[in-house]
Amino acid sequence: MSYRKLGRTSGHRRAMLRNLTTDLLVEGKIVTTEARAKEVRKTAEKMITLGKKGDLASRRRAAAFMMDVIADVKEEEDKVIVQTALQKLFAEVAPRFKDRNGGYTRILKMSERRGDAAKMVVLELVD
Repeated sequence: MSYRKLGRTSGHRRAMLRNLTTDLLVEGKIVTTEARAKEVRKTAEKMITLGKKGDLASRRRAAAFMMDVIADVKEEEDKVIVQTALQKLFAEVAPRFKDRNGGYTRILKMSERRGDAAKMVVLELVD
């Protein structure tokens, strides 16, 4: 099994990847280091593939990995509709990629971070 340890313990690394993956799916774009982006890309593409399947087992597997955060709050007439990250994945993100067989993310390189000269990138969902 090949993966980057990113200088963290296994629990810290898993939590970081969960947070970054959830943020990517909610926001559509994140700025992070190149090594982290390459690891997040793997998990994000797996989550989108689960979202494309759309069955109960896929929803439960995605819920077990993603963080339970509020993605969007909408107001319709006199109702307030709260959408979680998991609901957004299955309702909005996955249907965008129904005709695509992978390659849901793109990594764009930026300048180096000033403090430690780490290679920074923008990880975003393709249109």
